[in-house]
Amino acid sequence: MGQSQSPSQTRESHSGTASLALAAIGIVYGDIGTSPLYTMREVFTGEHGLALTPDNILSVLSLIFWSLMIIVSLKYVLFIMRADNRGEGGIMALIALTRQMDHKPAVRRILMGMGIFGAALFYGDGVITPAISVLSAVEGLEVATPVLKPYVVPITLMVLVGLFMFQRRGTASVGALFGPIMVIWFLVLATMGVSNIIEQPAVLMALNPAYALSFFVRHGWHSFLALGAVVLAVTGAEALYADMGHFGRKPISAAWFWFVLPALMLNYLGQGAELMTNSKSLANPFFHMAPDWALYPLIGLATMATVIASQAVISGAYSMTRQAMQLGYAPRMEINHTSEQEIGQVYLPAINWGLLVAIVALVLGFQSSSNLAAAYGIAVTTTMVIDTALAFFVVRNLWRWSLPLSILAFSLLLTVDLSYFSANTLKIPHGGWFPLTLGAVIFTVLSTWKRGREILFSRLKAQAIDLKPFLSDMAAYPPTRVAGTAVFLSTNPDAVPHAMLHNLAHNKVLHERVVFLTVIFEDVPHVPEIDHAEAEKLGNDFFRIFIRYGFKDEPDIPKALAQCTAFGLSFNMLETSFFLSRETIIPTQMPGMALWREKLFASMARNAGSATAYFRIPTNRVVELGTQIEI
Repeated sequence: MGQSQSPSQTRESHSGTASLALAAIGIVYGDIGTSPLYTMREVFTGEHGLALTPDNILSVLSLIFWSLMIIVSLKYVLFIMRADNRGEGGIMALIALTRQMDHKPAVRRILMGMGIFGAALFYGDGVITPAISVLSAVEGLEVATPVLKPYVVPITLMVLVGLFMFQRRGTASVGALFGPIMVIWFLVLATMGVSNIIEQPAVLMALNPAYALSFFVRHGWHSFLALGAVVLAVTGAEALYADMGHFGRKPISAAWFWFVLPALMLNYLGQGAELMTNSKSLANPFFHMAPDWALYPLIGLATMATVIASQAVISGAYSMTRQAMQLGYAPRMEINHTSEQEIGQVYLPAINWGLLVAIVALVLGFQSSSNLAAAYGIAVTTTMVIDTALAFFVVRNLWRWSLPLSILAFSLLLTVDLSYFSANTLKIPHGGWFPLTLGAVIFTVLSTWKRGREILFSRLKAQAIDLKPFLSDMAAYPPTRVAGTAVFLSTNPDAVPHAMLHNLAHNKVLHERVVFLTVIFEDVPHVPEIDHAEAEKLGNDFFRIFIRYGFKDEPDIPKALAQCTAFGLSFNMLETSFFLSRETIIPTQMPGMALWREKLFASMARNAGSATAYFRIPTNRVVELGTQIEI
């Protein structure tokens, strides 16, 4: 029998869950929490806007409520969040789980391709979310006075540029404010909603699913088109799953069911009540709910909430890129760690400025949140479909559900996902092409890097010399040994590193102690620190060391080598030299990839970040030796 918790342990557990739930409200729910700024407006004023009638208002509110219940509550919170990779969630965790499954190569390639395309679409979402969120908040100025309308876009750009300029400083100093600000935001959402519901309590009938069902019966094809705007209410649902590793499933679930979901629905119902009472509020029902005296403070609070929502997406892009690098889908980039206390607080300059340029172009091109709404949704719904498809293989292959049960459960979820996805395909000519195009470009980059590395390793392997015969020759015909330790980084632990062959050819000497070092990134988020390093003696003062990291760990080779004292190896960095091989890629007509993809891979390889910085190796202890490889 397990031991029951004492009252003090129970209180401590509840306190820990509550504090994590507060932090989750600040990070996880920013995107979905700012959706009320524009969702109801777009349903009735968008490309396929509905007539503003009481029946339509109740039906749309019913659709929003049951979408939140089915997609967010049932699918993500209660189900998919259980498909974790050692506590980590998100599309990268699903990709890692998929790689662990025993599938035929063709099936594996399809699943991996779907996963990587889903990850690529995240960047499209990462561009649109800050643009539409901040724009919709600043557009509240138009409600205050039409005179300020010309200043909406410039103010939006100032806020966004300031946000991205701030990224290199990190969010550790202001991150503690995110939770309290978002709590205030959700309380304000709920309060605004309740005050309007009291005036028009009939909107509560919308919680009856009959209104959603009758909507499809009455409107037919037009009801299907309306789903393209209703889906805006669930954008950000994937963040619950993606951020699970930071906060845990229980705090995220508690925050959703007990706080975020009620606040959102109260606000949507309040907007419905406002529209029933005053049809002139349709231009911006969210801000028209507020009394005149509260309008400017509400605009300020909404802007802060959208900045926090944008910050979460930007940080997610950094994290996603770092994980892609460590899973072998992206070249090394410069990574700056912005906090000495918070693990994972990173800043990638290339991603930061790339996102900013795309967002500025998006704001200038679309000019309003209504125009941007046409571009929003297609990336989100495509990712939702991919999540459901990959989760099917998880429950079938890892959880061992029966085939009939798996098909039944996922056919229901997939029907909902595909309904929203199909409705959003109609947005493609009106702006939906943007996130799809951006996703396709990033998918091409990621897949080209992965395939190019595979071809490169196969070429290197074909030219490699087996390590064991080489060591036998070194013992039989020893070269001159000099003082110190030489560490040769190698991707193939059973072959002689090219850097070592070049060193022998040019310098004719070996160090008195030689270490062959192979870094392995596992398909798990974290490898326990005690298991990072593993060493073996090869004789004649030759050693082989394996260092293992998870795809969310931060590589640090000197720190890992310090753990080798357990194997009788100690390293003095002042007497240790690191030899790295840097390959120059020569595109050819050899079989492998299309020539244009080989040129793209060669360009990425030339501009990839230094392994020295990536692995935190002291720069004054590194010797790089180049070699040319035709692919």
